[in-house]
Amino acid sequence: MTTATNNLGTKPIGPLIRQQSIPAAIGILVMSLNMIIDTIFVGNCIGAVAIAVITVVLPIVFLISAIGMAVGVGGASIISRALGANDYEKAHLTFANQVILTVGMSILMAALGLIFQDEILTLFGAKGNVLAPAKKYYTIVMYCAPFLGMVMTANPIIRAEGKPTFSMTTMLIPAFANIIMDYMFIIVLDWGIEGAALATSISYASSFAFVLWFFLSKHSQMQLKLRCLRLDWTIIKEIASLGSVTLARQSVVSLLSIILNNALYKYGGPSGLAVYGIIGRMLMFALFPVLGIAQGFMPITGYNYGAKQFDRAKETVHKSILYGTVVAGITFVFIMLFPELIAKAFTKDEEVLKLTPGALRMVFAVTPFIALQLIGSSYFQSIGKALPALLLTLSKQGFFLIPLLLILPNYYGLWGIWISFPIADFLSTAVTGFFLRKELSQY
Repeated sequence: MTTATNNLGTKPIGPLIRQQSIPAAIGILVMSLNMIIDTIFVGNCIGAVAIAVITVVLPIVFLISAIGMAVGVGGASIISRALGANDYEKAHLTFANQVILTVGMSILMAALGLIFQDEILTLFGAKGNVLAPAKKYYTIVMYCAPFLGMVMTANPIIRAEGKPTFSMTTMLIPAFANIIMDYMFIIVLDWGIEGAALATSISYASSFAFVLWFFLSKHSQMQLKLRCLRLDWTIIKEIASLGSVTLARQSVVSLLSIILNNALYKYGGPSGLAVYGIIGRMLMFALFPVLGIAQGFMPITGYNYGAKQFDRAKETVHKSILYGTVVAGITFVFIMLFPELIAKAFTKDEEVLKLTPGALRMVFAVTPFIALQLIGSSYFQSIGKALPALLLTLSKQGFFLIPLLLILPNYYGLWGIWISFPIADFLSTAVTGFFLRKELSQY
């Protein structure tokens, strides 16, 4: 067992959370800044319709990445607990099965996505003058989507090894690559939406190149072993059980995108899609510290749960929620005070500038409480309890937000879309808090 891995079970919880979470948060921050800068480039240099294009296309691409993330998170939970129990053979076998599954499924999904691109784009809300540029963007990006899927598998594994800095780097590299390529292809070469798509594709490939180097280097414990390159159905079943939480979450997010994008176009046209494109970028940016904590605490909890150090696992949850709530409160104040400045950074379109500030304030209204929901649902996943993790993960989008989006816009139009978000946040947080408290009381 390496020192980095052993620290998960011995180092004080507070410093350990910071050690694991800060690199994850920085990686998410840079990734979100990358998406924000990408949107600023297309919004100011191509137009508001280009923001609508990204809003439609990226949820489709992220569905492929979600397959990789599902395999990665599900396998990483197994690897964390196996390392905690000193079962290195199971850890290596799990890693090999993750590689086989991700490569096969990512390529298959990308191929199907290209074959049925017209039907898929229409389903996800590419209509009117959004459809033609969406097809150009989608076709280019889809060819490199498997690289993103493989990176999403690798990232949780690297964190499970206790190497958060390397995990952070997998997100830093594509972010910087995308920003540089955006400038070259959109500003210098004036390639428009195709240039934006090519920049995104190159960023996926660059991140994959780093991941490949990491697992072939001496830095990783999880190098592929020939004897492990075989499908083990017990391992696959456990990966599927735990990874189904992540995959179900993204599947629900994709269903949400279909319902949301079509409602946005119906009640707000391309401007409505562009407004949510801005909000979507800000959601990840505003929550990057909480998402970093949620990612950072999982290997700590999984390791200590596997080592039967339940007090340490419980302390990790409590401190993670406390840290997450504090930073979420800070981002909440920022959004409430400066929504107009945020909107102006993305576009000069008058209609979008008019609609965005009020929508931002409403969507982020319950942000200070969201840490409990994100960390609480991740806790069950980290300790291998797939069913409660699945139900709690789906609670916001699946059980509350989608039904609200199907009902409220019929009465309140575009405003009904925005008020659905804080209601769903509040209800899902209350449900998660109830089940998390019940679970932790057993230890």
